[in-house]
Amino acid sequence: MIKVLIVDDSAFMRRIISDMLKTDADIEVVGIARNGKEGLEKIISLKPDIITLDIEMPIMNGLETLAELMKMKSAPKVIILSNLRYEDGEAVVTALELGALDYIVKPTCLLISENAEQIREELIDKIKSICRSKGKYIPQIKSKPRPVFAIGKLNNGIESGKTFKYIVAIGTSTGGPQALQEVLTKLPEDIPATVLIVQHMPPGFTKSLASRLNGLSQLNVKEAEDGEELKRGWAYIAPGNYHMLVNKQNDNEYRISLNSEKQENGHRPSVSVMMKSVAESGHKNIIAVIMTGMGNDGSDGILKIKNIGGKTIAQDENTCVVYGMPKSAVNVGAIDTIAPLQDIATEILKQMEV
Repeated sequence: MIKVLIVDDSAFMRRIISDMLKTDADIEVVGIARNGKEGLEKIISLKPDIITLDIEMPIMNGLETLAELMKMKSAPKVIILSNLRYEDGEAVVTALELGALDYIVKPTCLLISENAEQIREELIDKIKSICRSKGKYIPQIKSKPRPVFAIGKLNNGIESGKTFKYIVAIGTSTGGPQALQEVLTKLPEDIPATVLIVQHMPPGFTKSLASRLNGLSQLNVKEAEDGEELKRGWAYIAPGNYHMLVNKQNDNEYRISLNSEKQENGHRPSVSVMMKSVAESGHKNIIAVIMTGMGNDGSDGILKIKNIGGKTIAQDENTCVVYGMPKSAVNVGAIDTIAPLQDIATEILKQMEV
């Protein structure tokens, strides 16, 4: 049995979440808490495997609770439940950076009436996947901001807009924000590449994630915009709710295309859509990376990259929050190299002979 503690200041939400979880025979709701302070006290007595944590609560909010929770020797895993609002993006990204492993859109009255079964399945699937994961490695939180360079210049004076030799395509989901932080902060400012990233996130959250990673990395990291040209030394994160593709304009020019076409593998943005587009772009030097996440998104896309001669890397099981997406890619024969999270940046640079 997976023991769950629900921490939320709304009695209505506590009841709805509890009722959803009780429909699964493998999950036991061991308790509820009205705020973070009460939640921390109940964690000690009830010893849950995982907690669902609201962000906005009286007395002690979700971020304050997480900061205290991570000081515990045997802290339970955490899923954030948040209202889907643009202004929540920064708070959710902060929560993921502090140690929360995933987020769920809090089921409002409207969402419950329209998508009750979908929300229930997502919540239960994520709780089970996270709790049954074998992952043990947790990246250290980076707090040191990157050096300030002149706009459009790399540290050694090379123009960031110069032609890049490599396209690096990265796909991730559950556990991805911390994984991306671990990888991107280890890539040098003079990398001869442009980086494309799909992280499964709702609208608004991806912009906050890009801003956070930009402040920590030597690369320039931003949320992708439709029509913008890919540049050396830049990393582009697909906006929530938009597929991201690459279009070749001429020998030295590639541009981003965004669309809101139907979901692929249950996602928009989809890792597979992005990676298939990169494979079809005609670029000769492609490095594709698939990291922690539920499901199989990306496996067919990264296989296409491998089949045209690109180099492919998957995060290993021991360092994944959920070994779903990498496992699927390995199972279809799409992966050249399997590496722990802390070595993925090294593997990327090795493929470039940097």
